[in-house]
Amino acid sequence: MKRLPAQNIAEDTDFLRNKLKLKSLEVKQEFQKKYPSIDLSKIRQYSAHIIGAGALTGTLLFAPLAGTLNLPQPLEIINSIRHLADTTSSDFPQKLLVDSIAKILPERPGPLALTQEKALEQIFSQIIGIKTKANLEGEHLNTTYGLIGVEQHLKRYSGDSVANHGPYYEEGMAPGLGAWGYFAPSRENLSKSLEETEKWYAAVQTLYLPDWSKRVKYLREWYKYRKVLIVNTKNGNAMVAATADSGPAAWTGRHFGGSPEVMEYLGGSKYKKGPVLVFFVDDPENKVPLGPVDYNKTNLTELSLTQI
Repeated sequence: MKRLPAQNIAEDTDFLRNKLKLKSLEVKQEFQKKYPSIDLSKIRQYSAHIIGAGALTGTLLFAPLAGTLNLPQPLEIINSIRHLADTTSSDFPQKLLVDSIAKILPERPGPLALTQEKALEQIFSQIIGIKTKANLEGEHLNTTYGLIGVEQHLKRYSGDSVANHGPYYEEGMAPGLGAWGYFAPSRENLSKSLEETEKWYAAVQTLYLPDWSKRVKYLREWYKYRKVLIVNTKNGNAMVAATADSGPAAWTGRHFGGSPEVMEYLGGSKYKKGPVLVFFVDDPENKVPLGPVDYNKTNLTELSLTQI
C-alpha cells in the first residue's frame, strides 16, 4: 500500500481544520441571528439549568401527593359510581350521591387532595347535573370540605327588617351589613334577582385567603355573589347559593355560613351546623339558578337532621 508523504498529510489536516473552523463560525453567526439572547459560551450552563428544571418538574408531576397514597384513583372512583348507578334504584339518586362521596371523603372535614376534588367534580356533574370546579379561574377556597353554620338574614336595603324576609324569623337580622353592603339602594330598587341572592346566600372565609391582603380589590369583586354548589355530605341535599358575606370567624370552628333558607333546605328546621362540600359553579353564561337542586326524587328524611 502506497503511503502519502507526511507533508501531504499535514496539509490535508490543516485544510480540514480550517474548513471546520469556518463552518463553526458560520453556524455561530446563524445561531446568533436566530437566538440573540443566548450566549453560546454559556451553553453548558443553560443545559444544566434545563436538565435540572426538567428533573424537578418530573419529580413534582409524578411524585404522589402527601397523604394521597391510599386514595382510590379517579377512574376507579368513576367506575364505582357507574356500578352504584347500575345496582341502585333510579328512584334514589340522593343515596347514590351519598354513597359515592363517602368513598372519597376523609373522616373529618378539612382540605382535600387534588385527586379527591377532581373525583367530586365528576360526581357532581354525573349525578347532580351541575358542572363545578374546586379551582375556578385560578381561585380556590382554603377548603372545599368543611362545617357550615346558620347565619342571620342580611339587610338588603336601608330600612329593611326581618319581617320582610318571609317565614324564617328565628335567626333574626344581622346587626351589620354583609361583606358587599346593601344589595340595593332602596326597597324599590330591589330586583327579584337580588332578592334571591340574599335568600340563598352563603358566607365563605375570604378574609383568610393567603393572598387576600395583596389582591383584595380583585378578589373582592371576583367573589361577589359568586355561585357555589353546597352539598350536605350526610343526606345528599344540594343547592346553589351566592357568596354574599365573608365568614364565619375562625374561632367558631366553622368554615362556611348559610342563610336561614339555605340551612333549612340542607337539613331541616333544626339543622344549625354540619359537614358540607362547597365547590364553585362553572356557569359562564349564568344559566344555573340559585336555590335547591331537585336532582333527587326522594329525600332521605332519616338523615335530614344529621349533625356533628
